[in-house]
Amino acid sequence: MKAQNRRTFLKTTGTVLAAGGVVGLNPAALGANDKIVLALIGGNNQGRGVALSAIKDGAEIKTFCDLDDAVLSKTGADLAKAQGKDPIPEKDFRRGLEDKDIEGVIIATPDHWHAIPTLLACQAGKDVYIEKPLSHTIHEGQLMRDAARKFNRVVQVGTQRRSTEHFRNAVEYVASGKLGKVCLIKAWMCQVRGSIGNPPDSPVPPGVDYDTWLGPAPKRPFNRNRFHYNWRFFWDYGNTELGNQGVHMLDVALWGIQALRGVENCLPKQVSGSSGMYWLKDAKEVPDTQVMTYDYGDLALVWELRSFGDTLPLEGTAAGTAFYGTEAALIVDGSGWKVHSKKGEPGPSAKASGGSHTKNFLECMKSRQRPNADVELGRLSTTLCHLGNICTRLQRAVRFDPKTESFGDDKEATALLTKEYRAPFTLPKV
Repeated sequence: MKAQNRRTFLKTTGTVLAAGGVVGLNPAALGANDKIVLALIGGNNQGRGVALSAIKDGAEIKTFCDLDDAVLSKTGADLAKAQGKDPIPEKDFRRGLEDKDIEGVIIATPDHWHAIPTLLACQAGKDVYIEKPLSHTIHEGQLMRDAARKFNRVVQVGTQRRSTEHFRNAVEYVASGKLGKVCLIKAWMCQVRGSIGNPPDSPVPPGVDYDTWLGPAPKRPFNRNRFHYNWRFFWDYGNTELGNQGVHMLDVALWGIQALRGVENCLPKQVSGSSGMYWLKDAKEVPDTQVMTYDYGDLALVWELRSFGDTLPLEGTAAGTAFYGTEAALIVDGSGWKVHSKKGEPGPSAKASGGSHTKNFLECMKSRQRPNADVELGRLSTTLCHLGNICTRLQRAVRFDPKTESFGDDKEATALLTKEYRAPFTLPKV
């Protein structure tokens, strides 16, 4: 979006919304053998990888939208090489939503820019592949789910483990009852996040539409620490390591909880824990150390983050999920899964197996079936991240009603269900 067009954001957004009532289901998406045409919104990091995967799986990226000319050039060249055709460069993502040839969009913007384009895409009749975590607040996630359902859109959240066979098999084993009564589930990430320093504010780089990049976030001077990739370490734009790395392991935990208790009973009643910046004193705002406990009444889910070191990781793996039952325990990570019996003897196991999350998305665009990481499943795992972050920001435990998804009379926690949006970058109505 060009900077000089900022004042017309609401006016032209209204045009897109009006179009949504006419477009509805895109007939082109129903052809079983047709190449699906997509737009990419945000291509600096994960967006590039997802788009290249979609091209490999048979899609075409017609339009590539980014607010940085350098990213448009670099990633655009990679996409052109992969598909043998240059994508159309754009700074205004809404141009892609107005293009009737485009059947779906890949959204890989910073987290604070996930909700607005997803809502507009659904209303414009486009299917959506949205990077994890789904939303920047619990309220946003609910609206995104509602929009997907109202406009009959396929919305796939980028929690790729849902499309990986060995993770599916591990969850099926958990659901089989062979672990006995599962009383404790753990998810963890052990890593090293080096210093990002404390650089001073600086001029906006040439070719960057920084005001639109900030979008609904508060107006701030440009600082390279708050821009490409490092934005995830600041509350204005990201969801801490819970939403960045943790959502993958927590999604597997939630998958198991869904298998054990049903999707309607997979959110906790209370969240407590400790979080802090105990290592580096740089510009990061988010914890480098965190232990959170999600209480379900009949089991506990524990999340542990170490961003200060990866020595002696839990259960021998730097990033994993474990289900502890009365008869056995199951550990699953990117390399596979294994079961340990009561006496510590090895049980069944499986090595990692492949799967394409983008292929599942494209197939569902054609079949109109819900994808492996449907928006509601991604919303629920993202909600776990938000609950942990609310507990972290308040520095105390919070009680949560999983049926109403509310905090009762806890006004401080309730205020964090949503956020303020800088005009004119406000949420469209669903």
